[in-house]
Order: sequence, then C-alpha cells, then structure tokens
Amino acid sequence: MKYVPDATADRTFNSSDNTVDRVGVDGLLSELDEYAVEQALQIVEAGEGEVTVLTVGPDQASDAIRKALQMGAHKGVHVSDDAIHGSDAAATSLVLAEAIKKLEYDLVVFGMTSTDGGLGVVPTMVAERIGLPAVTFGSEVTADGSTISIRRDGDAATETIEATGPLVLSVTDQTGEARYPSFKGIMAAKKKEVTEWSLSDLGIDASQVGLDAAWTKVASFTPRPARTAGEIVTDEGDGGVKLVEYLASQKFV
Repeated sequence: MKYVPDATADRTFNSSDNTVDRVGVDGLLSELDEYAVEQALQIVEAGEGEVTVLTVGPDQASDAIRKALQMGAHKGVHVSDDAIHGSDAAATSLVLAEAIKKLEYDLVVFGMTSTDGGLGVVPTMVAERIGLPAVTFGSEVTADGSTISIRRDGDAATETIEATGPLVLSVTDQTGEARYPSFKGIMAAKKKEVTEWSLSDLGIDASQVGLDAAWTKVASFTPRPARTAGEIVTDEGDGGVKLVEYLASQKFV
C-alpha cells in the first residue's frame, strides 16, 4: 500500500529536484489501496491467516500503516531510507519485492494504481521480480483455499480469471467499500507490531534506487494559475448569438 498526498491538500513538487512533495503536505493511505486492505481482510476472515501491510515511504508513511492496522490488519512493515527518494516504478517494485521476500506470504494484494502516480504497473513488476503469476484488476474476488478467482470488467467484455496461489493480486475500486476503523480497532492498533527496514536490511544498494537511477524524471513544472472571473453575457435578445461567438472564439465550436 502507498502513502500519498491528500487530494484535497495543496499538492506540489519540490523545487529542488521536481519530485512530488510528500513531506510538506498532508498525506494518507491511498484510497485505492484501502480496497486491497479490505479484500485481504475478507479473505483472512473467511479462512485463516494474518494480514501484513507493507509500505515504502518517508517517516509520515507510518500514518498509512496505522490506518490499515485500525481497519484490522495484524502487522505492518515500513521501508524507509533517504536514498529511496525520487525512485520510479521500477525501483519501487525492486524495494517492494525484496521486502516481500523477507516475509511469509500466500497472497500479495495491491490496489489497482496509486492516486498520485496513476501508472498501475507496480503489481506486475513485483510479480515478475518474485516469480509469481499476477491476477490483476479484479472487480470481484472469490477465494477458495489457495485458488483465487476474479471478475475483470473491460470496456467490451467481462472475463473470469482463476489462479492457484501463491500469487499477486490487484483489485479495483469496484470490489466493495472499505470498512471504517472502529473504536476497538483504533485502540487495538496501538499495540500491533510495526517493523522498520532500510535498504541495507533488504540487501539493496543505494545506486539501484532514487532519482539518479530513475528511468523517468519530471523535467519541469508550473503551478496551476489562479482561477479568473468568468465573462457575463447579458441577454438583450442576442444572447444566443453572443454565446456562439464566444464558443467559436475559444474554438469549442
């Protein structure tokens, strides 16, 4: 799961290196990853096991872990290292894969994409790195022992995909609303274990991650201009003509 800038906050980039500002802005657990936490919890509640949540991010990313623990997850793992700053999807998938290899797992669950990046490629990249099949973009998930079935809804058709675990699964925001933390869950989360790892704990050299190792970079950014007042057209019998003239001047018609 991912700690992302709050969409309602004043999001921006760091002027020093054109990376997303994740420290100077309010952040939270990505809404799309809440669906992944929810599906993992439902699978465990219908059978057995534990849910361990994993995130890579700055110190503030512990807030995302805390939210997932309040929802009902059992343990948390936080990978934090200054060298990770500026990493692209390829480097992020490397860090996640090496962290996952240190954990015991039957199923690795992702959200469909991140709300701040929107690439949606990290789940399959991680699956390739750890050598597991990927069953992605599930809008409905059914678990029967080690067998996972998903319904994937496309533009022209709906298909059902089935695979036997261990595997990597990603789910969409159509899988059902994520639960709200209860008071009991909030209090219980304070006692749950959160493990912190650095790159050295994962055996990753700093040269493999970060902005210098990224395949893509933001070349420049410009703050969104302030909204200007609109133009009021007074209808004196020719309002329709004035409207068409305005639309034509803006090349809308």
